[in-house]
Amino acid sequence: MPEQINNPLHGKTLQMIVEQLLARYGWAGLAERININCFKENPSIKSSLTFLRKTSWARKKVEDLYLEMTGER
Repeated sequence: MPEQINNPLHGKTLQMIVEQLLARYGWAGLAERININCFKENPSIKSSLTFLRKTSWARKKVEDLYLEMTGER
């Protein structure tokens, strides 16, 4: 397996990423920044994680927003 030294997401779980974004922006702020239903209609961490784990394009948007938020992008 290749080294992950230059990967800013290495060691960060999707749940941790979603929780930090939620703490910063709230559900409404997340839905405004990333237009996906799991953030707009009856949002929960569990349902969001389920959707994001199945949907690579949405997960990429969440990861990109996290990197932008942390300044690692």
